[in-house]
Amino acid sequence: MLSNIRVVLVGTSHPGNIGSTARAMKTMGLSTLYLAEPKVQPDGHSVALAAGASDILKHAVIVDSVAEAIADCSLVIATSARSRTLDWPMLEPREAGEKLVASALDGPVAIVFGRENNGLSNEELQKCNYHVSIPANPEYTSLNLAQAVQIICYEARVAHLEHEKREFEKGRPADYVEEKIEYPFAKERENFFGHLESTLLGTGFIVKQHPGQVMTKLRRLFSRARLERQEMNILRGMLTSIDKKMAPKDDT
Repeated sequence: MLSNIRVVLVGTSHPGNIGSTARAMKTMGLSTLYLAEPKVQPDGHSVALAAGASDILKHAVIVDSVAEAIADCSLVIATSARSRTLDWPMLEPREAGEKLVASALDGPVAIVFGRENNGLSNEELQKCNYHVSIPANPEYTSLNLAQAVQIICYEARVAHLEHEKREFEKGRPADYVEEKIEYPFAKERENFFGHLESTLLGTGFIVKQHPGQVMTKLRRLFSRARLERQEMNILRGMLTSIDKKMAPKDDT
């Protein structure tokens, strides 16, 4: 289960932070590290700070974007400070750990950490189902990257151990799932949002020159609802039917 929880570091600029992240992950039993748009590559300093977790560095996957790092994930949670400009479904760290573990039973999930100096962009944040904020001291919120990773990985491990305990008490294997719900991958969600925007432009509901915040609010709405794959397929079918009705008719 824990191997399905993917830690994604975005735009990391200090190799030591990559090594410290690997150490934080391994102490909690996580092993899958993705580096999206890294400014630096893991080096000797990374290995030194990994302190025995160099195997995670060795198998780290380097990709060009957040979208590529999360494309096959059914649940994506971004770490973010609470923002008034982007009101997104928020989780506490404990809730984040529970959701990650529950969804990891069925396949890859991701927790995304932003750049050391300015975090994640609004565009990157909108690609995620939920945001998680660590409730640090409001008078001193200076957590470094590896510390933030350690906190979320710890919550995932606590949730994992609690899941194993519940299943053991029920006499079930740890990977038992009562009712499997399929959720779309991040890539499928982006395809849906692209289709939705295209159709709404076609109907005139939104205007390309003045899109306002409509698509942002719709992304937030569907992220809060967390559509299942079957539900998203129904919506895609509805959009396709609208597209067909709007298509110019051939008079010949």
